[in-house]
Amino acid sequence: MDLNLKGRRALVCGSSQGMGLAIARELSEMNAEVTLFARNEDSLKEALKGLSAGNHDYLVADFDNLRAVEQAVDKALKKGPYHILINNSGGPAPGLLAESSLSEFEIAFNRHLHVSHTLVQRLLPGMKEASFGRIVNIISTSVKVPIPGLGVSNTVRGAMASWSKTLASELGGFGITVNNILPGFINTARIESLVTGKSKKLGKSEAEVEADMKSTIPAGRFGEPEEIAAYAGLLCSNSGAYINGTSLRVDGGRTGSI
Repeated sequence: MDLNLKGRRALVCGSSQGMGLAIARELSEMNAEVTLFARNEDSLKEALKGLSAGNHDYLVADFDNLRAVEQAVDKALKKGPYHILINNSGGPAPGLLAESSLSEFEIAFNRHLHVSHTLVQRLLPGMKEASFGRIVNIISTSVKVPIPGLGVSNTVRGAMASWSKTLASELGGFGITVNNILPGFINTARIESLVTGKSKKLGKSEAEVEADMKSTIPAGRFGEPEEIAAYAGLLCSNSGAYINGTSLRVDGGRTGSI
């Protein structure tokens, strides 16, 4: 397989930790020039040390502040175009849909759909000029089967998937692919938060809650961020050029649909 990304520039969102950082490391090992993007500069500086040798850098902005995101990316584009975009951001807080406020939806749509769309529009001219573009959205298996207790998240993730599929149809003729990765239960801070929340709600120990969650996964374990990163690398590579408009589940078999 052709997994060499030498000469390609990648912008990886939410890359100071977890799946975003794992993807950034994977792309750097594939010889891409990586820009980390998150809100905590200290964490970004530390994350930068873990990338393979190369001309890597980072951007700082809070994804709840769309204007700050725009300014940061516009400045970075002065150094040259990006060929790869990884859209990734922390999920909305758990909660029942019927009890969710409009402000919760506004925050979630801004952080996910609005930011992702803004980044695509800014990076698209460079991708078109190179006749090469890879847009990978890290979403959730709730795109296939909504997850109980994640009302706002289910709604926003579904919108992201439809947005992505539409883009894939519009951009495929330019050598640009748009795909989604749907992680299941992955060992990240997000999972730790969900386990803690369920523990308090159900009156169970965190160990019991974790065991219950793992029992729903045929693989019998949580996934690792590096397993998500491996598929992201494939989708971003030359060998992934004919994969477009798909939603790839990486969930150990947990999702109850084909």
